[in-house]
Amino acid sequence: MAVELCLLLLLFCGSTISEVQPIYKPPPGTLDFGFVPAKTYDTGAYHEPGAIGILFKIVHAFLYLVQPNTFPQDLIRKLAQQQFGNTQGDYQKPENVVLTLQAIYYEIGFIVSAALGLLFILLLPLVGLCFCMCRCCDNCGGEMHQRQKKNADCQRSCFATFLFVASLIISVGVLCAYAANQHLTNQVRGAKKLVNSNFKDLKIFLNDTPAQIDYLVNQYNTTKDKALSDLNNVGPVLGSRVQEQLGKEVRPALDAALTMAGAIRETKEALENVSVSVEVLQEGTERLHANLTDVKMHLSNTLNDSACNAAQAASTCNIIRNSLAQLNINANFSGLPGVSSQLAKINDVLKIDLSSLVQKGYAAFNDTPDLVVNQTRNILSDIKSVLESIGSNITTFTRALPVQKILADLMVHLTQSEAYVQDYFPLVEQYDFYRWLGCLILCCMLVLILVFYYLGLLCGTCGYDKHASPTTRGCISNTGGNFLMAGVGFSFLFSWVLMIVVVLTFVTGGNVEKLVCEPFEDKNLFKVLDTPYLLNKHWKNYLAGIIFKNPNVNLTFEKVYSDCKENKGIYTSLHLEYLFNVNELLNISMHTEDVALKIEHIQINLSKIILLDEIGKENLLNFSSSGIDGIDFSAYLTEINKSVTKVDLLSFANDLEARADQLPKGALENALKGHANNIRMIHNQQVVPLEQAMSTLNQSIRLLKRTSSELMVKVKNVISAVNAAQDLINNNASQVIVQETKKYMDTIIGYFEQYTEWVKESISMEVAACKPIANVIDTAVDIFLCSYIADSVNTFWFGLGGSSMFLIPAIIFAVKLSKYYRRMDTEDVYDDMENGNNGYHKEHLYGIHNPVFTSSVEQW
Repeated sequence: MAVELCLLLLLFCGSTISEVQPIYKPPPGTLDFGFVPAKTYDTGAYHEPGAIGILFKIVHAFLYLVQPNTFPQDLIRKLAQQQFGNTQGDYQKPENVVLTLQAIYYEIGFIVSAALGLLFILLLPLVGLCFCMCRCCDNCGGEMHQRQKKNADCQRSCFATFLFVASLIISVGVLCAYAANQHLTNQVRGAKKLVNSNFKDLKIFLNDTPAQIDYLVNQYNTTKDKALSDLNNVGPVLGSRVQEQLGKEVRPALDAALTMAGAIRETKEALENVSVSVEVLQEGTERLHANLTDVKMHLSNTLNDSACNAAQAASTCNIIRNSLAQLNINANFSGLPGVSSQLAKINDVLKIDLSSLVQKGYAAFNDTPDLVVNQTRNILSDIKSVLESIGSNITTFTRALPVQKILADLMVHLTQSEAYVQDYFPLVEQYDFYRWLGCLILCCMLVLILVFYYLGLLCGTCGYDKHASPTTRGCISNTGGNFLMAGVGFSFLFSWVLMIVVVLTFVTGGNVEKLVCEPFEDKNLFKVLDTPYLLNKHWKNYLAGIIFKNPNVNLTFEKVYSDCKENKGIYTSLHLEYLFNVNELLNISMHTEDVALKIEHIQINLSKIILLDEIGKENLLNFSSSGIDGIDFSAYLTEINKSVTKVDLLSFANDLEARADQLPKGALENALKGHANNIRMIHNQQVVPLEQAMSTLNQSIRLLKRTSSELMVKVKNVISAVNAAQDLINNNASQVIVQETKKYMDTIIGYFEQYTEWVKESISMEVAACKPIANVIDTAVDIFLCSYIADSVNTFWFGLGGSSMFLIPAIIFAVKLSKYYRRMDTEDVYDDMENGNNGYHKEHLYGIHNPVFTSSVEQW
């Protein structure tokens, strides 16, 4: 009943899962649902035995020697499925005989060990009885006579050593048995805390589940709020997406038109620069030509002076006179055509502000989000209503589930179970005390024997006098011998009782370790339980048959335990999807389809967007027909590439001054230097400004040349791009809008998919995490049964059994050693070898009756 109620509790966990599978699934904005509230479980289902764990490992190694075979899964399955004794002759069936032999073969180690124990139980009391009767007849060492031997001291020392070693081994065994006994009692006393911890975790498990369910339900608001946020921002979201897609063609077209508007302004500036520069160059070259002519005339007059006729100056004057022809202008700008007609047409084009027209197109296109908002108001209100209805359905479903009643019933069962355990735990402790007392009595039996042996060794060793004859031994030595014989007597009395306990606990504890604990640790035990038709011959899967009433569902003990061990949700661990189809409990896909249909009906009209009107287009055509492509750029470039003068005036002036220095000092030298300075002044004042004007003209002409190159084609391309973009907006924008609307719809639906996937993941891993269930199983089997009981019991019989086995050599050595400690009634007496008696007894010399003299048989 409790299991079914627990399963029903998980019904609600899957109530928000849907199966929406959109065709296109863009990566929507990631939603943060936070963490499902969960408390930490206190129970640590792991037991560390401490120092006694070394003994446990030794016992496990011994059990491996006794039973090295692996866990017999197939054999156990066959034995469990085979029915013995239903009809007469079942045991004689061949298959049953084979199974019996296989079971014997697997248990051969335990069988042989138990058989040896039974022999010990049967034979040792019988041997003890015979030994006692034999000694009563003065045989078997019962006669109080000891024959003297030369190696008597060596034998006594060896017997004492062997007995002491055997006693030590028995003592170690007793300590092991006592430690195991005390360990089990200590663990039983401390088990209450572990049991309470498991109950506490189960209560946390029940109390946390409603809060986790409520958290899952409440997180729908996160999804709804995000969807509503996107719907309220439909302009920035959907409008921006539409604008982005259309902008792939619209923006390049407008950019090209805006670039062309800039080119018109640049063309005007270039034409103005050409007009001004040509005028400056024409005037400047005329003035420069006149000045250079004057300089040549004055230089010529100076060179005609009589001083140039002198032998020292004649050659220099001739060189200067021959270079005067270089003082002339090189570029002629007077023949260049004007650009006034082109400039006038460009000014006419600029009367219309093409840039402002293009900016209006930009502004109209950038208003796309606002158009989307204005045209989707009614549809968005319908979508919001659908989202609100989903939330109300979840709330209604939540109230319809009897969660609180189920939790209350489960809590009642849990409380009753806890009270039952608490009531009977003192009884368990009482019975454990009886067990502890019984085991202590068994240990005390061995301790009593050990006390006699140790006292016998102590008294015999301390009281032994090697100079005393067997009949004159002291009281202490004789007491030591009596203690040893008392230990032998109690060994015969107690040994068979001890071995009965050892055999019973060995067979039980050993098989529990090999058939339960070890296969539980490696999960082979679960594999046996999961065998089809094992626990119920009509059910393939027993656990599925109990929970789902459908044994064909693949639900296994091993998988449930492993999932709970990993702290997965109970919905996943028990595969409750076979019992509760959470996708049908609340079908959000139906509501998301309504949302999708309403979003698909969004109709957005962008025909009001005008990128560039006819005036702007006509303005572009006027620019292309302005005539700048008819300018004679080659004529301009030919003159621009020339230098202003035929010779560099600065170089000419420097050369003239250098040659003047070659002349004799006088008026001629000074006159030539004056002319050189005049030439430098002409260069600085006239040539340099002309070169600057030529540079400006060069840049403007080249700009005009680039602009005019295929100007008509460029303008037509711009107009075609604008027309294509406008046609896209007017005629084909609906396709883009439909495409982006679908993406927008998938984004909204994606939020719900995120929510449902998060709910699935949370239900699988976090909601009602069943770690406490695995902890209960681990506590019951691994800790209580195996670590507490089995290991302690196995260590107890290991210590007790080892001690019992070493009682046999201890009995032998104690009987042998007691002869050397006890006071004898008679003894062998020998004369000295010097008297020639050769060791034969002379009764008349001592007056002591010696039966050995009359009997050739030595009584030992």
